[in-house]
Amino acid sequence: MPHLSRRSLLLSAAAAAATAGSFTAVARAAARTPKVLVIGLDGALLSRIKDADAPHLDALMAAGLTAPSSIYANPLAPTLSGPGWSTILTGVWPDKHNVKDNAFTGARFTQYPDFLTRAETAKPALSTYAVASWTPLTDTVFSAKVDTRVSTPSAEYDTGTTSRAVARLRDANPDAVFVHLDNIDHAGHSYGAASQRYLDAIHTADAQVGEIVAAVKARPSYAAEDWLIMVTADHGHTDAGGHGGSTLQERQTFLIATGSALAPGSVRHDVKMPDVAVSALAHLGIPLDPAWGLDGRPVQQPVPDDFDALRGSLAARVDETGIPAGLVGFTHTPPPGWSVDNSAMGGGGVTEWRGWSFTTDEFWTQAQRDQNRESNIRARNVFAVADGDEWADRTYTGTFDSTLVSPAYPVTGGGTAVLTYTTYYRHESPQKGEVLVSYDGGTPVSVRTYSADVPSRTETVTLQVPAGATSARVRFRYTGGNNWYWVIDGVRIDRS
Repeated sequence: MPHLSRRSLLLSAAAAAATAGSFTAVARAAARTPKVLVIGLDGALLSRIKDADAPHLDALMAAGLTAPSSIYANPLAPTLSGPGWSTILTGVWPDKHNVKDNAFTGARFTQYPDFLTRAETAKPALSTYAVASWTPLTDTVFSAKVDTRVSTPSAEYDTGTTSRAVARLRDANPDAVFVHLDNIDHAGHSYGAASQRYLDAIHTADAQVGEIVAAVKARPSYAAEDWLIMVTADHGHTDAGGHGGSTLQERQTFLIATGSALAPGSVRHDVKMPDVAVSALAHLGIPLDPAWGLDGRPVQQPVPDDFDALRGSLAARVDETGIPAGLVGFTHTPPPGWSVDNSAMGGGGVTEWRGWSFTTDEFWTQAQRDQNRESNIRARNVFAVADGDEWADRTYTGTFDSTLVSPAYPVTGGGTAVLTYTTYYRHESPQKGEVLVSYDGGTPVSVRTYSADVPSRTETVTLQVPAGATSARVRFRYTGGNNWYWVIDGVRIDRS
């Protein structure tokens, strides 16, 4: 055995103690009874929560996760409460639950039920409870399988909703609770998100959140319970007041979450609205069946992505004028192992979009609104985009011809592998998107071609790996001119 210094021995002991401590913490959480509380703040903007006097929400952010996010716009769905809460509560986007307005016409809640209904179906012994200031949620979205659904009388509004939630947490033993507070949205409509009245409404809602969270912590059995608490919103508001359109402010949502698996004071940009329902189900120990077709993923189980590592190196606009000057959101420098081949790329054009770029929703969608960029719902955090339409907005020569090249992934010769990636493709001839795979540096072979619109979705391609091959590299080649765009994210190859 090699000689170890006293300092090395102390460091080794400390590391062992830290490891043991983390295992102990996990064991303690596993031994406690999992419970979920979701609080919905209708029409709340995270940026204005930070401006307001909101000590209880500030405390939740300090104790756990803060995740700013964004949603769709038309034609997928307008930024209204019906589509927004349906997305949060079912764990799927509007292209699945089919809610396009506040009338819920054509809703597919039988196929994509709310998370409390899924919890009841999987574990009927669970106690579930929903109380809402906006009646359609408890009357329409939550099903009759939920143990208790309460629509607060309009005369009581959020005060009544809060008192009912506190009483349930104090006097009963619920396992999963949803609470909806509406007055921030009311203030937004009446006075605008830039108003003091909107900040005052946030302050009032913050105090109500504080009452509800205090009721959780005052439970006699609290020490034996493992609570996941999530606070979220269905949409944002304009400064002047109102929502339903495609501005980034209307499309803003967020998740504030505390729980045993979430690091205090953490900030993430990979969280989306459907994650709320899925995170609740995962915390309650309900297996997530792929047949359910859920779009969310548990916030407790982050999925690393190569492109997301670029967020800290993104730059501000160069040629674009619609994007706020101080917003950072693009780079042409790929992550380690990736490359971009622009040897056939035309000259000139808009700098930000010359060849494949790496960008974010908040940056890319503001380059030009209402051209369906807002429908790129399944890409997360930083993603790759080839945008011939925006590139051609300044004088250019030649054509858009750029290839995004992946690292070499390990494969097993003579077997199969599965290529998975998220894509969103809007087409106009003569544009083309092509996916090619090469093995051990050999000639790339086309495995998929895009020559018509493809909505945001996750693609899987089964690859037949040649005998003797040990690695595979993927190329995404986009060719065109003043046409549309192609988004790629979450690329991986898994051995079968």
